[in-house]
Amino acid sequence: MPQKRKDSSGRLLKPGEREKSPGRYEYRWTDRFGRRHSIYATSLNSLREQEAELPKTDYRDLSNDKRKLTLNDLYTLWKSVKKGLKPNTFQNYQYMYEKFAMNDIGNIKIMELKKSDIKKFYNRLYENGMKPATIDSVHSVIHQALDVAIDDDIIRYNPSDKALKELKMEHANENKKVKAMTQEEEALFVNYLYNSPRDQRWYPIFIVMMLAGLRVGETTGLQWSDIDFENNTIDVNKTLVYYDVIAEHSCRYIMNTTKTAAGKRKVEMIDLVKEALLMEQQFQKDMNIVCESNIDGYDDFVFLNRYGRVHNHGTLNEALKRVVRNCNEEVIATSKAENPLLLPKLHCHMLRHTFGTRLNDAGVNIKAMQALLGHSDLETTMQIYVDASSQIMSRATGEYEKMINNLIKPHQDD
Repeated sequence: MPQKRKDSSGRLLKPGEREKSPGRYEYRWTDRFGRRHSIYATSLNSLREQEAELPKTDYRDLSNDKRKLTLNDLYTLWKSVKKGLKPNTFQNYQYMYEKFAMNDIGNIKIMELKKSDIKKFYNRLYENGMKPATIDSVHSVIHQALDVAIDDDIIRYNPSDKALKELKMEHANENKKVKAMTQEEEALFVNYLYNSPRDQRWYPIFIVMMLAGLRVGETTGLQWSDIDFENNTIDVNKTLVYYDVIAEHSCRYIMNTTKTAAGKRKVEMIDLVKEALLMEQQFQKDMNIVCESNIDGYDDFVFLNRYGRVHNHGTLNEALKRVVRNCNEEVIATSKAENPLLLPKLHCHMLRHTFGTRLNDAGVNIKAMQALLGHSDLETTMQIYVDASSQIMSRATGEYEKMINNLIKPHQDD
């Protein structure tokens, strides 16, 4: 048992205390960030009075240290307390922060960190070629780290709140607005896939995406246990994410929660969706295709390629390109019309957008649309899906005119 230390007057010293010389005492400790500190006094009683105040300053509001804390200090703390992330996601978050933020904005003291600093940092990343979706990974770490500082009463508000919103909106405006297929284009797309020996293999997955309104990750992440053929429902409860692991120059799959809490929902299957799923099931049985993918403990996926592996948004977008090309070539070769109806360029999100637009065309209540689409807020539904097609607007105007004509009968004054 180690001998207890005493001062020159024979008083026991606590851990961290020492008498440097008669009449000069020191207490040393290490804070939660691994930094060493010391306080001094001319007597042991005076030293202990200062020690008694340390829990209040060091652990409650860090008033003595918070002016020195940098974003990197908070990042270190965030790493030590963060729970609930999949290992691959956590590693990728760390890589993104350390690669892009640590030697840049990470050196700024949080007491001096302003929202404009964070916006400028995100703008620099964007100007250097980083996509907003990738910047969002860096933002997630920064935002969560600053939330830790709020929880510990170091700062009162999070300067990164909505710091990425303007850049995301600007980027969205730079891209062409996503257009849904017209009703005629949708009919052409569905009929071609169903009847084409060349591309019929893609019919089930694209039908489920377009006629059930599932996001691409929700669709590729479906398991057969999520399909209830008896009650005609699809249980949407997770999403399959395919992402770049920049440090490894490769891509990986991870299973994650739905994009939003509202994304977790039960979708009723219309007959065409149910038939498409049964078609997929029969095709895999006929071709002896067995699921070979096991992602974070999940297997028995609904949609598989010929090797038994799950799909991702990249392969599905490429498949859509081929379907559009093949369909249009067939239409041009067989149609006698001078300007035949052709399919536009398609990508996965356009299928979901078409679903939302058809709901709108059918006059579905906006709140019901929000629930069916799995949006967390009504604003998202309003922004994306309330621009009714000109055809429906024309029909609405016609109905309005008919009502007005029946209601108001102009007459000449006598």
